[in-house]
Amino acid sequence: QNVTQTLEEEKPEPPTVQEIKQKIEKYNAKVTNCLLMKLNDDGTYTGFIKVHLKLRRPVTVPAGIRPQSIYDALKEVNLAEMTDKRTSFYLPLDAIKQLHISSTTTVSEVIQGLLKKFMVVDNPQKFALFKEMRKDGQVLFQKLPLTEYPLYLRLLAGPDTDALSFVLKENETGEVEWDAFSIPELQNFLMILDKEEKDKIQQVHKKYERFKQRLQQTLKEARGKPG
Repeated sequence: QNVTQTLEEEKPEPPTVQEIKQKIEKYNAKVTNCLLMKLNDDGTYTGFIKVHLKLRRPVTVPAGIRPQSIYDALKEVNLAEMTDKRTSFYLPLDAIKQLHISSTTTVSEVIQGLLKKFMVVDNPQKFALFKEMRKDGQVLFQKLPLTEYPLYLRLLAGPDTDALSFVLKENETGEVEWDAFSIPELQNFLMILDKEEKDKIQQVHKKYERFKQRLQQTLKEARGKPG
């Protein structure tokens, strides 16, 4: 079962540097790979988080742009700004992206960083970061506030992704804010919905056509039997 929690949790008092140091040592002791956390002299710390992409709608990206190279990343070249042409496509479902972030990196910055890595030019407000937890056979999702610090949540939960993992999903707030979408995006959604509708109609027709054929065959066999 997937259960989405919307209640806000009360935040405890911020830990001291000594408490953070102890937590990091405990965390690193459980790490089975090289993705360790590192404490800085100023009390901040860095580490890695993995984000699962579970986007059901297409995203908008620049048309005809090559993938970002290491050189572009180092020079902070924004390839999306090099063309005004746009196209829409589906990101691989449940793809995983690993990010190296700081304890001061917020949920909002994580979302923006992910969109930049995939050259997605959609409004970041269309997306939300969730924390996923498994408890008593249930999968629990909770939407994270934009000001939350994902690395601190990772530190508290430990490196086990079954205890906590991060998921990027559409920002479902009840009513869809259609004004946030561009005209090409809306047209693309209509095309997708139209195709899904036609496919569904075709499936229903095939289902009842097979049922009709079996029923006719049964009646034919029944008429041929004596009595």
